[in-house]
Amino acid sequence: MPYQPGLHIIAELSVNSSKLLNTYQPVKACIDGIIADTGLQNLGDVYHNFTPHGFTAIVCLSESHLSLHSWPEHQRLHLDVYLSNFLKNNDSVTRQIFNTLVEFFDATIINQQTLLR
Repeated sequence: MPYQPGLHIIAELSVNSSKLLNTYQPVKACIDGIIADTGLQNLGDVYHNFTPHGFTAIVCLSESHLSLHSWPEHQRLHLDVYLSNFLKNNDSVTRQIFNTLVEFFDATIINQQTLLR
């Protein structure tokens, strides 16, 4: 397969329910489901809740990574999804993950950058 860059989506989201932004527990189950449903391989992850609220989540995938950082006091979520296309084209999976997380948080996209890298 010739080299094809992967799709990388970086976005800032506005989330109406800061309850979803307070701790990582609600979204961890969603992320675990996404990984299982898409057949991706989780190589390791770090989830951390901040005091008094907010979280960060980083999932290292054999295909690359997924990261989230919440700012409940501003009703914001920063989202970074990148999958390489080393063995197959994963662009549609990258979009699926991004869209699933936007839907999970019932979020509005404030800004989004889409890169081929």
